[in-house]
Amino acid sequence: MKRTFGFVLVALAVVAVFGGLVYAVLVAAHASEYAATTVHGPTPRRLWATAAAALGLFSVVIGGLSLRRSVRRIGNGGRKGAVLALVAGLVAAINGALNLAVATGGLGSGNGVAGGAGALVLGLIGMVLGGLTLARSRRSHSTG
Repeated sequence: MKRTFGFVLVALAVVAVFGGLVYAVLVAAHASEYAATTVHGPTPRRLWATAAAALGLFSVVIGGLSLRRSVRRIGNGGRKGAVLALVAGLVAAINGALNLAVATGGLGSGNGVAGGAGALVLGLIGMVLGGLTLARSRRSHSTG
């Protein structure tokens, strides 16, 4: 019971931090206000932002798995996964930043600003996880 409650608290904290980071990116990009007219349905820029966010989520998952693998010190220490997380995170972050740079409106404008901000944050998190894995892998190979 205590363990489940702990997991729920950690999950809520992670969601709150992620939401705060996305909002901070939207404020920095001057896209945090809602658009005067709301566009419904998929648009090309929303699809671009969604694909970039999915790639960012992929980099976070791969980075987390490679970090977990590096702790176990089995095989190559998760180096291939770390490099994949770094590359996928970089592509996601660049696409998210580009989406925000070309956006002409705020939330609801059809420009995919929420997805672009999410892709930027997820891509950076995936890159950090991949970098941590590579640093841990280098340290374990140099001492072992």
